[in-house]
Amino acid sequence: MHHPLLMMRVHRIADEAQDIRSFELVDESGRPLPGFTAGAHIDLHLGPGLIRQYSLCNGPEQSDSYTIAVKREAQSRGGSSAMHDRLRVGDRIGVTGPRNNFPLAADAREHLLLAGGIGVTPLLSMARYLRATGKPFRLEYFTRSASHTAFGELLSGPEFADRVTLHHGVEPAEMAAYLQERLAWRPDGRHVYACGPRPFMQLVEQTAAQSYPTDVVHLEHFQADPSLDSAPRDRFTIRLARSGREMEVPEGESVVDVLTRHGVRVEVMCQQGICGTCLTGVVEGVPDHRDAFLSEAERGANDKMLLCCSRARTQLLVLDL
Repeated sequence: MHHPLLMMRVHRIADEAQDIRSFELVDESGRPLPGFTAGAHIDLHLGPGLIRQYSLCNGPEQSDSYTIAVKREAQSRGGSSAMHDRLRVGDRIGVTGPRNNFPLAADAREHLLLAGGIGVTPLLSMARYLRATGKPFRLEYFTRSASHTAFGELLSGPEFADRVTLHHGVEPAEMAAYLQERLAWRPDGRHVYACGPRPFMQLVEQTAAQSYPTDVVHLEHFQADPSLDSAPRDRFTIRLARSGREMEVPEGESVVDVLTRHGVRVEVMCQQGICGTCLTGVVEGVPDHRDAFLSEAERGANDKMLLCCSRARTQLLVLDL
């Protein structure tokens, strides 16, 4: 789905924790914004070739602004440094979206939200929605310290205190034991949602797998796992189903690289296999999935793939392009 570019204005910037700032964006003409659901994100156009995805952390009932929170990363690829160092109140910025790859399950009777660090942002939007609609939920929020806890005052205040537990400076072994106890049994109808840094996500996924089926565990990654791309990058051929054109994908290029070089336009954003923008149907052949976006069931179906990172297990892949 193509989303038009919205020109927005930075209405407010606030320091929410050490190295974390929130940015409230409004339509520059004052019009209501496209609606969104809890867990959604927007794409910020920060400069030529610099597009980054950030989760919305305000509630879906708020139609006049989008709020995001950005952590300054020591090894920034350009996004967090641009947000922290260059963006000022009153600046104009291009935005596309919102899109939601991390929605609340409509059939869930209870929601357990697990946040690590800046991963709290989409879960905060979920918590706001669930609180406003009176649906059962619990948020467990793990951070390095109180000073690293974004929105700590809000989450420990009267609106959320009875539904939120803040965990500061928990050692890995202690966190593993806590999650083991928390996820040891599954009340009927409970779904689990997690977002955070890679070690946290791996721990949640491994622990939840002992008691929860994969279709009730919902994960949003904001970092690619290098191990997903550690296998050999053999060359293969792609065929475009609609035109019959064939192209070879060499070891050093992605499918997106090859398509772009041949003048075939594919929408792409993160180029890490996280955001799902370049998801494309597979008509024939077996993909070699190297993304952090598809579920295990979706990977097993082998009927779609992310072109920015995934490759092929068969010599030929026929794509729905």
